[in-house]
Parts: sequence; structure tokens; C-alpha cells
Amino acid sequence: MLHPDDIAHIAAELAEADRTHSVIPRITARYPEATVEDSYAIQGVWRDQNIAAGRRLVGRKIGLTSKAMQQATGITEPDYGVMFDDTVYESGAEIPVDLFSNVRIEVELAFVLATPLEGPDATLEDALTAIDYAVPALEILNSHIELEGRTIVDTISDNAAYGAMVLGDVHKRPDEIDLRWVPGVLSRNGEIEETGVAAGVLGHPATGVAWLANKFHQHGARLEAGEIILAGSFTRPMWVSRGDSVLCDYGPMGVVSCRFV
Repeated sequence: MLHPDDIAHIAAELAEADRTHSVIPRITARYPEATVEDSYAIQGVWRDQNIAAGRRLVGRKIGLTSKAMQQATGITEPDYGVMFDDTVYESGAEIPVDLFSNVRIEVELAFVLATPLEGPDATLEDALTAIDYAVPALEILNSHIELEGRTIVDTISDNAAYGAMVLGDVHKRPDEIDLRWVPGVLSRNGEIEETGVAAGVLGHPATGVAWLANKFHQHGARLEAGEIILAGSFTRPMWVSRGDSVLCDYGPMGVVSCRFV
């Protein structure tokens, strides 16, 4: 376990990297004793400082929920981070590359909760009952820690590598569509780069919502009504650069697009 001073120091490093869109050396290379609980504590300090500065928390992202993402990162268990209101874009947005240290795109579904969801024994059925609707989303990954050799401790500390999200405009209740078979066909500048289906996320994309509620219970918290839960990618991350146009076709759930400027 890390000393509170070390946790505060790392959180300050990450806040500065976020401000300057830079990258810091791996935490686990400098603090090999750091645990997963330490990493959530670091994230919590960074989160609370942002809330105190006036940012509004609108939801949570779940990461590393599919085999594709676990293989891409070498990390074998899910994680989560927080999402603030100023990181949410609508489909068709132009997004400044300079806001990020590096830019990768993932294909996901997001869920908006109608009622609170609390562990410790939340199930998929509980999650589906709590969800108001699903909406297609692109997640923009943004890492402030060097990528080579990262562990889950590094990733969680860095707010689970969350940068922003782009939301579509098609909303579906869980009883209106079989969410497992929502497709994602991801293109960059008109060329298909990644494909997948939402069942790649833990067998059902809402399974992660139940996992998160149970994880939150360990930290004495619950998911609240109105929160957006970004449920995890069912494709590998795709690198993008300034000038790239990105489009993802979600079949019956429509299209989400953005352009990086």
C-alpha cells in the first residue's frame, strides 16, 4: 500500500499531465508496491479535485470488459473511471486533437440509468431493470501514462484512460432490442478498420453495469439514477490523428461520427 503522500503526489502528476496533455513514466515502474486499491485512491483524489474545481460528474466508464481489449492491453480484469460533463460530445462533433495526450477510439454502448443500482449482488437482470435506455457511443481514450508495460494499476490511476465520448441519437430500451447482437463497424476516413458485436462485452454489454454496481458496493457507493454508464469496447482501439473522420455503423442503433481537428 502506498503512503497517502505518494497517492497525493501521483494524483498531482496526473492532473498536470492532463492539463499539459503530456505523459508521465509508469507508476508501477516507480512504485512497484502499488495495489489496485491504491490506484482507485489516486483516481479518487484526482476526481474530487476536479469536482471541487467545478466540473460535474455525469457517469462512469467501464474498461477492459472484452477479450479484444484485454488482449490489446495485456490486462485481464475490468476497471472503471469517471466521466465529466465537458467530455461528452454529440454525433457529428469536431473534436480538437490537442485536448488529448494521444487519441484512440473504441466502439461501445452506453446506458442511462432510470433508477439507482446497488451491490453487492446485482445481476444482469437487475441492471436491465435499472436501465432507462441504451445509446451507441464512441469512447476516446486518452492516456497520461506511458503505454509500454502498463498494468491495471497504471490504467486505473489514470482514470481508466478515459478522455471523452461521442453519443449517438438512437435510444433503445433493453426490452426493445437484443443488445447482445448490436453490431459495430468502425471506419476511419471511409475505410473499415474494426468490427464487432456487443456480446463481446462479458457476453452481454449490460453485464458490466452489474459488475460496476457490485464493485461500487466495495467502496461504499452505488450507481445513481441519471448516470451514464459507458459499458466497454467490443472492438480493439483504433488510433486516430488530426484530420481523421471517424464513423461507426451500429445497424439498428444508427450511426455515430466525429472528426478530429
